Order: sequence, then structure tokens, then C-alpha cells
Amino acid sequence: MNNKPFIKRALVIGGGIAGIQAVLDIADGGYEVILVERSPSIGGHMIQYAEVFPTLDCPQCIMTPKMVEIAQHPNIKLMTYAEVQKLNGSAGNFEVEILQKARKVDVKKCTGCGTCWQKCPEKVSSEFNAGMAKRTAVYIPFPQAVPAKPVIDTEHCRYIHYQQYMAGKREGKKPPECRICEKLCPVGAIDWEQHDEIVKEKVGAIVVATGFDLMPVSRIPEYADDPDVLNGIQFERLLSPGGPTAGVVIRPSDGKTPKEVVFISCCGSRDPEHGVPYCSRVCCMYLAKQALLYKHAVPDGQAYVFYIDIRSTGKGYEEFIQRVVEDGVLYLRGKVSRVFREGDKLRVYGADTLSGKRVEIAADLVVLGMAVMPSDGTKELLIKLGIAFDEAGFVAESHAKFRPLETNVPGIFVAGMAQGAKDIPDSVAQGSGAAGRVLTLFAQSASADKALAVV
Repeated sequence: MNNKPFIKRALVIGGGIAGIQAVLDIADGGYEVILVERSPSIGGHMIQYAEVFPTLDCPQCIMTPKMVEIAQHPNIKLMTYAEVQKLNGSAGNFEVEILQKARKVDVKKCTGCGTCWQKCPEKVSSEFNAGMAKRTAVYIPFPQAVPAKPVIDTEHCRYIHYQQYMAGKREGKKPPECRICEKLCPVGAIDWEQHDEIVKEKVGAIVVATGFDLMPVSRIPEYADDPDVLNGIQFERLLSPGGPTAGVVIRPSDGKTPKEVVFISCCGSRDPEHGVPYCSRVCCMYLAKQALLYKHAVPDGQAYVFYIDIRSTGKGYEEFIQRVVEDGVLYLRGKVSRVFREGDKLRVYGADTLSGKRVEIAADLVVLGMAVMPSDGTKELLIKLGIAFDEAGFVAESHAKFRPLETNVPGIFVAGMAQGAKDIPDSVAQGSGAAGRVLTLFAQSASADKALAVV
């Protein structure tokens, strides 16, 4: 019999919408919870979106209050720019090792004034904007980031490169010493001596909510490697009022307004030969939403959607599709065989299986509904946790019907796209459901403790 006390404290891995919902529900239930997110801010992919289907709500308006609540909640310990490295123990007595990566910024001193990232001269591709804009080497991912404290990207920081060069660890031309951020910081928050550290925590239950990534476009060779061929998140950033173009839809190659835009669904999904066998569930809906938002932004433009089947299974989804069609978006049932550059146009070769005719479109922009996949690094994390996963790399639940939130490891639960492709409402529901399972586990342990005390 295990005589160790049951630790009524939880760990949630992943700061997207599912993880955020799980954290808040556990914390509001009266228990301490640690949220570990590998990027510098919580928010996940949802915070990148322009609007969400089928209501066309502003995702930032939904997410930002929840993010701020997490930062201020007395029961929540937030660890961003951190990753789980090791797990020992069992349900009720897990021992977790978490790698807290060095931000090179003293968050206790930093006021988030923005001087450092506004003056940093080094510009690199922005992950938050999916490569559609640049960020500096010292940065916060987006204006509403939580925490609103910057991180110094050591792979691109000029002073870090200078240090490596002087230590003989970097070849080539001598980099500039720079240190502009340090010189201009009004509170002296830049800390070059800060290093990665391992933080050990003890928890009684864990929720895995590691989210998703899109399949790389390079996996589908039929589609051109072209600046005007975008994946769904890249186009989402163009549509977003808070994006790099403030919601103005332009062609990345020349900055012109695209008047013919082709949306291609099932890029890698339902395609075992080139991609994955499963349906990614959200592509039909988010491409419909993007086509509608494009029409709002460019009223005289024409949007085309190539599809195999339209899978609109959520509440209000079918009605939303009908609205998109009525607003002038042209749906073509068939697959696209090839996309290639021809002058200043993108040639899209496809077929309309309803009419049996070949279709050729000279498009200004092409948007690909790439397959949803487990987020990068998920498989390695699941191996560390001892959790089983399926052929696609998603968490394998104990039973698809009766135990959809439980893993093969007692005390470890799953929520959101870590378990499989799903939309935002389902991710939120699973986040709350996983939190409920954690609270139930803690309540059962409390009942057992009382029973032992009586005996």
C-alpha cells in the first residue's frame, strides 16, 4: 500500500484554449495548478485567428480575459517558455522535471515597456504571424501576450552571436556586439548571465493539452513553393485586424489586392498516399469562413473552394456554409491536381466531378487547407510521460466512447487537439471535462483520507 500523501495539485501541459479552460476550471475548483507552455506566451493557435466560425466572434475578445485571469489567479502558477522533461511516480504522487528556458530578461524587474523590442535592430521571421511578418530578436509574440515580458531569441541575438564568436564557438565574420536592449532598458532587466534551469514539481494529476500544427506544405509536391501559396494560418494573419497588414488582404509577392483566390480543402487530409488518412474536421469550416471574410474585405473579388465533401457537423455549421454560398463563393466539387506559377498568376488545374469538366483558374492567391497534425514535439513528450499514442501521433484514449479523456497512465488526462482533430467548442468542452476528471480524482482521494482517519 502506498503511504505517501495524495498531492492535490495539478499540472496542465499546453496553453491553448483546451489547456486554458482546464487550468481555470481546476483553479476555480479550489486547487493549485501549474500551467506549462513551451512558447513565450499562452494563447495557442486560437489567438492567431481573425474570427471564429460560425458566429464570426473575435477570438482575442474571448481569449484575452481568460489569459489575464490565469496570470492573476492565486491558485495558478504560470510557466511559459518551459517544457516538461521527465516524469516519475504515479497518480497522486507524480514528480515532474520542467526545463525553464532562460529568457535573458529578469521578469521581476521588467515592466513590459517595450523599449527593448522597439529598438532591437535584428529582424527575423515571426512565428506568431506564421512568417507573414518580421519580429525582433528580443520580443513578445503579440501585443496581448501573457506574460507581457519579452524573451531574447538566442539563435538570432547579435550579442549572443558576438559572445559565441569571442569564445571560438562561431566562425565567419565578427558579429557586432550590439547590446542596444541592455543600454536602453530603463530598469536594467536584461540579464545575459541567466541560464536554463530544471524546476522540480510534485503534482497529483496531469492534463495533456499540447494542441496541433499544420502539415508542412512541402509534403504535397503538387502545390507550388510560392509566396502566394499560403496555408490557413498564414491567410488568417492577413485577414486579422491585428495582423501584419491590419486586415488588408494583399498578395505577399507584390502587395497587390488579389481578385481571384482559390481555397483548396483536404490538403493532406484523407490522403494516405501523400498525407494522413483521417479527416482534419475543421478545414471545411475555416476555409468557408476565410472565403467569406475575403469577400467582405474584397467585395469585387471572387473566391473558389475546391472540396471533396463538405463536412459541417457542428451547431450552426451547415447554415454557415449556406450563407457563404449565398454570398457568392463558388464551390467546386473535385480535387486540384496541380498549382504552378505562370507569369504573375497561379495556374490551378482541377476538376469539377459534378459536371465532369476540367477546371482551370488563373488565381492571384491560393490558400491550402493543410491537414491538422499533433504539435511538434508531442510524440517525444508522450514517450517521456509513458502515454500511448496512435499511428498519427495523437494521444490514444483509454476508450473512445466511455473514457475519452483518460490515457493509459492513471492520473493523466487529455484534452483538445492532443487527442485528435476537433474544433474550438469541442476543445473547450474537453478542457472542462479533463478538469472535471482531475477534480473527481482529488475528491475521491479526500474521501479516502477521511475514511482512513475514521478507521
